Formats: sequence, structure tokens, C-alpha cells
Amino acid sequence: MNNFINVIKKELHAQMNGVASAHARQTADYRINWGVELPRLVNIADEIARGDWNEADRTISSMRSLAQALWNDSTRECKILACMLMPEEEMPEEVCDIWAESIQTEEIATMFCMYLTKRLPYASTKAFEWIAHEERMLQTCGYLTLCHLIRKYDLSEEAEAEFLDQAGAALDNKYATKALQIYASKSVENRRKAKKVADYL
Repeated sequence: MNNFINVIKKELHAQMNGVASAHARQTADYRINWGVELPRLVNIADEIARGDWNEADRTISSMRSLAQALWNDSTRECKILACMLMPEEEMPEEVCDIWAESIQTEEIATMFCMYLTKRLPYASTKAFEWIAHEERMLQTCGYLTLCHLIRKYDLSEEAEAEFLDQAGAALDNKYATKALQIYASKSVENRRKAKKVADYL
């Protein structure tokens, strides 16, 4: 596994964006950040999933084990690839919580929710658990997940009431406001209910 991780990191280093990497190092958000742009990371994840790197991945026991090893690495690009590669059917809720609790940057929270949590069968359950949490980054993960879910589905009456109540108490979190805006955009009735929470439109 370590050999394959090293192969991936060599490829990431070769794709390094010097300007972005230099800026990111100044913010100290990551131990290592090569500034590789998202479209290239998507391509790398697709190549690995298709088996294009078969010569390098003989030590992989499963895609889940690869994703976990990438997540445990403190490199920005490895964590993003982990979110893209983790099979949703092999991500237990307790592991999802461990990942979420370890997130330290908004960028990784965004990637985590965009590429992983929205795919999970228990996504809604986790989202509502997280938005009720006192930890700010977990709240952010919850609202980011809800942004994706609300775009695709209508909330049940009970879930809708809880969402409006929690979001109304978290308007200082820009992702709570974003989730409200997405919710409000879906119908006139939703807009009316959202306006009762906050006059942000």
C-alpha cells in the first residue's frame, strides 16, 4: 500500500501548481499542499478507479483501504482523492464520523461533502446530527451535505421543521445561509417559510 501511495504522491508532485502551492503554504492549512487543481484530481481518481494504474496498485487490498490510507496522509491532495475514491457502500457511519471530526479546513469539508457524504445511504441522518453539534466544522459538514441533498430531494415535514429551526439559529455560518437559500429557491412556499427564519433574500 505504501508503495502505491508513493506512486500517487509522485504524480501529484509532478502536477504541482507552484503559485497555488506557495500561497497555500503561507496559510498553514496543510502540512503538504502541492496546489494540484481539482479537475486533475478528478482525472487521477477516475484513472485509479478504472484500473489504469494496475501496474502500481498490486499492493491494494481494496479501494476502501486505499481511500483510508490516503485520508490518513496529511497531504491536501491525498485527502481529496480519499473522498473521491471511498466506496459509499463500504463507509460505516462510525468511520464517517471519525473522518468528519478530523477535518480542519473548509476546503476539505467541501470536498468531503461534495464527493463522499452526499453519496452515503445515511447522508441525511449524518447531516442532521452534525448541524446540531456544537463543533463548528461538524456543523459546516452538516450544512454542506444538506446543500447537496436539498438540491436533489424535498425534505419531509419533520426534517424541514428541524432544518429551519437549526439553520435559523446558525445564520452566522455561511453554509447554513447557503442551505437556506437553496431550500428557498425550490418553491414559493419554501421561500415564504425561509423568510420567517431570516430576511436574507
